[in-house]
Amino acid sequence: MTKEDILTQYIVENQAGFYRLAYSVLKNPDDALDAVQTAVCHALERQGSLRDTGAVRSWFYRILMNTCNDALRQRGRTVPFPEDLEPSQEDREPADDTLSRRVDALPAEVGTVIKLRFYEEMTLKEISQITGQNLNTVKSRLYAGLKKLRVTMEGVETL
Repeated sequence: MTKEDILTQYIVENQAGFYRLAYSVLKNPDDALDAVQTAVCHALERQGSLRDTGAVRSWFYRILMNTCNDALRQRGRTVPFPEDLEPSQEDREPADDTLSRRVDALPAEVGTVIKLRFYEEMTLKEISQITGQNLNTVKSRLYAGLKKLRVTMEGVETL
């Protein structure tokens, strides 16, 4: 199999996971779809920079995370104008305080590490490669985030 075939197969097989991660970062379905599409285009354009086809997962997720971070930076530069003043049913905040919402409330760099580790089931080494952070930094952010989540969840009733 060629490098292009391996990359194409990987993208096709994992597109749901890409969208899930992009949505968890961007919190908007359209922005998440745009980010995945942009990341796929960048990956296909830059497939020559993929040295080891065994590392396609961490290589692509780094492109995707960079694309999501670019979208967040761009979003910070624009002022959204609401199309209608009445929020739709899907735009309303859920009434419960879920674990997912608590992860989202963490600082972005901590939340990203937790999402990659538990939502995408990546190793700490892969997360280090994707985020460009030292492995020890990834570990400390993961454990600090888990500790903060544990503290915030202590008072929550379990079913």
